Amino acid sequence: MRIIVTGLVATYPVGGVAWDYLQYVQGFRALGCDVYYLEDTGQWLYDPTAETFTADAAGGARYLGACLAHLDPALARAWALRAPDGTLLGMEEAALERLCADTDLFLNLSGSCWLRDAYRGARVKAYVDTDPGYSQAKLAAADAGMADESVQFSVDLIRQHDVFFTLAEHLGQPDCLIPPVGLPWLPTRQPIVLDDWPVRSAPDGPFTTVMSWKIEPTAPVLGGRIYGGKDVEFLRFLDLPGRTAETLEVALSGNAPRERIAGAGWHVVEARRVSATMDTYRDYILASRGEGSIAKNAYVALRSGWFSTRSAAYLACGKPVVVQETGFSAHVPPGPGLHPFSTAEGAVAGLAAIRADYTRASAHARALAETAFEARRVLGRLIADAGL
Repeated sequence: MRIIVTGLVATYPVGGVAWDYLQYVQGFRALGCDVYYLEDTGQWLYDPTAETFTADAAGGARYLGACLAHLDPALARAWALRAPDGTLLGMEEAALERLCADTDLFLNLSGSCWLRDAYRGARVKAYVDTDPGYSQAKLAAADAGMADESVQFSVDLIRQHDVFFTLAEHLGQPDCLIPPVGLPWLPTRQPIVLDDWPVRSAPDGPFTTVMSWKIEPTAPVLGGRIYGGKDVEFLRFLDLPGRTAETLEVALSGNAPRERIAGAGWHVVEARRVSATMDTYRDYILASRGEGSIAKNAYVALRSGWFSTRSAAYLACGKPVVVQETGFSAHVPPGPGLHPFSTAEGAVAGLAAIRADYTRASAHARALAETAFEARRVLGRLIADAGL
């Protein structure tokens, strides 16, 4: 089976983003699929050194090629990146068009890829909603005749797919407030290639997380309510370090109130330092005792069931996780290594339970990754649900 995976690795050349999208490439290859990577957003690319966006795609292309070659030298030529001016890097135009015409599954992760005519030859074009609530808000705005040109473009792109997946595993349940907006959403979750995430004990390390303070350009609106990002939820738990014996550390990017956060007892480091490459990102997780993290307000308040790829990677490394409840506990069972919380008291209790028996919590974390997020299981189900 031939599969094209799309993503944002070159657009946001940092380790965490690369892992998010390239685990799909790795996972499909583990299933014996012939896999290629394509990136074509039509947008400028982020330059982490200059901390701004640029029309020059050369740096992003180098980063993408290096990431793929690092995972497997056989992937060194299995990619294409289209620059904002339309120039194609990596693969030649004719080769890409032939590839798309002979592809079984075109997996448009995050709806990141334009569906140009040359890409439409794939047997099945699947949209994967990685930002639940945000996608549906755009669709609802278009249905209500309130979409601007940019939102309407996104909506038109979404509707051009054949199959629709979402990380909102709780969608359709009575307490989930995300509307289906006329599309038959299929639940999926993040694939984790376990061999990429070794178990390494760090019982004296801090509980850490990596997060962007606020990156979304427009807050989603559903049912007349505006939903926010991680900044909204983090401030609700600002005093958490003073309520636990654990060291809590956050690797931050974006325009966050760092002094206020540090003043509340958080150890603050720059996300750029710990996520420059795929290796530095993984090493940061491996040096952690576990993860303590919040989620975007939209994911939480809408009861989406969303679960972070980052948190799944912590679990795979045998790192217990204490993360904010989004409704995921109905689908990923909690236990000694996974503690969902909705209040500060719940977070404190989860951290205390892990401290009481860290060995048991660590073992459970890895076992949960093996049963709930193992890439061949997750992607095998996705292929079946796509009708292939």
